[in-house]
Amino acid sequence: MRKSVQVGKYVVSDFIASVVVWLLFSLIRYDDVAVYEGFDSFGVYLAHIFLHKWQMLIPLFWLALFWFSGYYNRPFGKSRLTELFSTLGFVTVGVLILFFTFVLNDLPHSYQLYYDMFFSLWGLQFVITYVPRLLITQAGLRKIRCGEWASNVLIIGVGENAFHIAEDLRRLGYHIVGFVSVGAKQEDAVVDRSLRLGDQESLPEIMARERVDELVVALDKAGSTHLLNILYSLYCYKLPIKILADKSSSWSQVKIKTIKGVPLVDVTGNNFLPIEQNIKFFMDKTLSLFFLVVLSPLFLYIAYRVKRDSPGSVFFGQERIGYRGKPFTIYKFRTMYLNAEERGPLLSSENDCRVTPFGRVMRKYRLDELPQFWNVLKGDMSLVGPRPERRYFIDQIVEKAPFYYLLHNVRPGITSLGMVKYGYAENVDQMIERLKYDILYYENMSLMMDITILIYTVKTVFTGKGI
Repeated sequence: MRKSVQVGKYVVSDFIASVVVWLLFSLIRYDDVAVYEGFDSFGVYLAHIFLHKWQMLIPLFWLALFWFSGYYNRPFGKSRLTELFSTLGFVTVGVLILFFTFVLNDLPHSYQLYYDMFFSLWGLQFVITYVPRLLITQAGLRKIRCGEWASNVLIIGVGENAFHIAEDLRRLGYHIVGFVSVGAKQEDAVVDRSLRLGDQESLPEIMARERVDELVVALDKAGSTHLLNILYSLYCYKLPIKILADKSSSWSQVKIKTIKGVPLVDVTGNNFLPIEQNIKFFMDKTLSLFFLVVLSPLFLYIAYRVKRDSPGSVFFGQERIGYRGKPFTIYKFRTMYLNAEERGPLLSSENDCRVTPFGRVMRKYRLDELPQFWNVLKGDMSLVGPRPERRYFIDQIVEKAPFYYLLHNVRPGITSLGMVKYGYAENVDQMIERLKYDILYYENMSLMMDITILIYTVKTVFTGKGI
């Protein structure tokens, strides 16, 4: 709720700023351009501006540009410097687009006026956009410092590092829920006993009892194996996990997110930029709608073949675990006979007798996955992302590979790097082997990788073979 309100403030501010800027810019253009376009008086020109469609459509253009830029993705934790350069960069891009689309069509009596109009539009848009944004950001920072908007942090560790990082985070406006001891000797503990909520074994009860937004691991001495074991035990909570970086740590090579001088390694994040996230979201929706419409004749043909092949429904729905660990119903064309899992959940194999004859054809060319465009349109899935699994198999996977929980930080996909590189898995061990590709995708997410996977998927569909 708090995030929505803060985003709303930025959106309303940007919209009003864009309306005012285009109105002022249109008035500036009157002396230089409008008098040559047949307007008899300033009043007639002013009425024309208010009634002109571009007076409302251009502000919507600015909102779309700022949304695609990722500006609204993270309304909290903005710095003044980041605010400045972000606004400066995208205002410049937007002004260039508007200038070459609209202003360049004007025919002023001097080409010098082009320069005047460009810098007038650029200056107005930057100042009138940036100043309200800065005020909103500063008001948000004050609320964070005074604890009104504090993020709740649970610190794993009770030693000197844990004590100092807690002090730094409190200074920055974070609320420290408490500390959890992990194999620390009594004499090594620095944190006051009253602030210790328990040990590692009592962590599930602590997480169920307390409201925690982030986890920070700050141990004084821990080998890489011990640290990994601790991290594996935290992945199941599906929260951002950060560890304190130091020069001697192998984690210092991982991407470090510095919070005003506090070096933290975000071990649950990836390199997917906000602008890429928004473009991916837009592509997911538009392409899914496009394919649902264009492929509707193919859907009808497949439905006919499924019904002719064996009795039962055309579509098959099954519960899977998706984004942030939330269950959803995934849809496929039915490829198996009825009651195929009457003995419990089973993975399909190459010569599975439960698969119908036409089901084998669909599975070979991935045609059974086509109804999942509806899942993408609903927001359950993405075009590209790790394949969603059933909770029954997830419980078995995480016993051997706890880092599987990282995949719940992104929406599952119709296709994935694991599917095009490895294919279908016939048992849990093969699912863990395929998981390596999905983790590789998660750590290196980018639009180019998504496009590459889609190209390989198209190849698989047309050839019936993986790569």
